[in-house]
Amino acid sequence: MIAMQYSFTLPADYDMAIIDRRIHDKGPMLDNFPGLKFKAYLTARKGDARTGSRENLYSPFYVWDKDEGLSNFICGPGFAGVTESFGWPQVKTWVVWHTAISPDIRDARFAIREIVQMEPYAPLSEIRQRESDAAAGEVARGEALASVAAFEPAGWTQVRFRLLADLPKDVLGPSVQIYDVGHLSLSDAG
Repeated sequence: MIAMQYSFTLPADYDMAIIDRRIHDKGPMLDNFPGLKFKAYLTARKGDARTGSRENLYSPFYVWDKDEGLSNFICGPGFAGVTESFGWPQVKTWVVWHTAISPDIRDARFAIREIVQMEPYAPLSEIRQRESDAAAGEVARGEALASVAAFEPAGWTQVRFRLLADLPKDVLGPSVQIYDVGHLSLSDAG
């Protein structure tokens, strides 16, 4: 599996209702997209006390079953439409160690993404096991509706991504971004 995210920083005075309408109108087009485990349509609003965002963001997050699905999307008309509207983004990708999804995933209202820099020569197998166990445990305990643990070896970062019904307290930090979920596109299995 591959996790993927791109982000558009929008002007401080941008009418985010435009993004909300876009998500509402176009979000269902990716429901059951071949190879897509899920896509979370994410936004953050500058000055929103719930998310602590310093910028207006549109930042969808994807989990793909295989690289073919990612490639078909990036090379297809949906992504071309996004780039025509907002520009050519940097697309971040991570190799997924573990994804856990609750049957109640459709109740997700918030997402938390944390990107952590890995230390040189870190014990990767131990980190993979710990992060995979944590992702599975969050969903099993009902703390998250979906949890993804992944890494990318080009810059040696790992990502922790969670979908939540409610925001826990004290989640802000320098490597944490909180989002509102506007829509979830799921596979037939999701």
